[in-house]
Order: sequence, then C-alpha cells, then structure tokens
Amino acid sequence: MRFSLRKDIFNHKDICCFFFVNNSDIFLMINVYSDNHQSALKYLKDTEANIHNVLVITRDFNIRNSIWDPSYTFHSVYSDNLFDIVNLFDFKLSCPIQQVLTCYFNNANDSNSVIDLIFFFLTSIEIDNYGITPKL
Repeated sequence: MRFSLRKDIFNHKDICCFFFVNNSDIFLMINVYSDNHQSALKYLKDTEANIHNVLVITRDFNIRNSIWDPSYTFHSVYSDNLFDIVNLFDFKLSCPIQQVLTCYFNNANDSNSVIDLIFFFLTSIEIDNYGITPKL
C-alpha cells in the first residue's frame, strides 16, 4: 500500500485527506483538527464533496460531550454539527474497547477529557474493536 496526501478534495488548512490503493481500489482517510471556533466543521458542513470510499474520519475535534466522555455532563451544540457531517458519509462514532482520556491539561482548573474521536464507515468490522494506549 502507498499512502498519498490529496490536497484537491478539501481546501482547508486543518483537514487532510489521505488516500491509498489496495488491489486497485482507492480508499480515503480524513484527518480533522477543529480549532476553538470549529472552522473545520463549519467548512465540512458547508462544502459538498463528491467523494467515495472514505474509510475513517478521525482526530481532534475539540468538542467535549457526554456522548463520548462520561465525566463531562453536558451536550455540545457543536456535536450536532459533527454528527450531521459524519451521517452524510454513513459513519458511526467508534468507541475503543477501553475508553481513555485523549486530552490532558496542564491547568488545574481544566479537567482532562476525550476530544480525539474516530468515525468508521458503518459496515466496518473495526468499529468498536480497537484500543488506545493511555498517556503515561
């Protein structure tokens, strides 16, 4: 397999689209960093991309929500936008075998949280069959 960066699909500094070829089939992976203004999510929601064969959407969405972080008791309106986007791709939020924190703050006033997420295509067998190594 050979991985390559595709810069022609999304024109946003915080969205990377990688593709690889496997048995002459092309597959895509989308990596998103969404800043505190959620600019990448707004861009994805407002952009129609005619792409297929996306296997995974992942990374730092900077959204705290009780759906994926039981220690956070609130619902974020930004998560609704995120789910609108992933639903367009027929993706599902994946939960690792053991949930671990993915964001650690140096400030004692902020609580550590889960903001790095993985979304898989609905028919993927990997949806909830992986682990994340906790920070040591």
